[in-house]
Amino acid sequence: MKNTLFLVMDMMNDLVAEDGFSGATYGAQVRGRRVLENTRAAIAAARAAGARIGYVRVCFSADYREAPESSPIFSGARKNGIFKEGTPGTEVHPAIAPEEGDFDIVKHRVSPFYATSLEPILRANRIERIVMCGVSTNGVVHSGAREAHDRDYEVVILEDCCAGATADEHMHALACLDRYARIVKSDEFDWQG
Repeated sequence: MKNTLFLVMDMMNDLVAEDGFSGATYGAQVRGRRVLENTRAAIAAARAAGARIGYVRVCFSADYREAPESSPIFSGARKNGIFKEGTPGTEVHPAIAPEEGDFDIVKHRVSPFYATSLEPILRANRIERIVMCGVSTNGVVHSGAREAHDRDYEVVILEDCCAGATADEHMHALACLDRYARIVKSDEFDWQG
């Protein structure tokens, strides 16, 4: 098997929990697409194959010192009091909770690479392939897949472990990403390959 890191990105309570801040949008798509169930099964398959697991979370200090006021996304976080580090909203959803030894990668922007520990983790573990999923498809997944591609990693997106705020957002993001990554259903991916 290739040295593989499975990145589970932004699957935090604020975004994906039914009672989270975005429960009516992202949360509804996550439930309708069975994203948490699919992701839980994919994590189990990855672990069984010996892949490493990394969780990416967007978090800010209580005063939002890392959040740019000019950002349409992150100024909304500040205004609505979400994505505060140390709160239940920034914890990974319990259905797919991390285990001992998994990587916790905290970010302050859309990209999982920008100013995070991801690149050192990839190098230190001699990762060749990044398998990824997350919420949102047109946000962290889109950004992460393009950057991973440009850093010469093999990139795989587990389509049924992703969601956008709407079905159209998800579909349009995937239409752009097939140039940069292999897009597969989670139960069709061969972790041993």
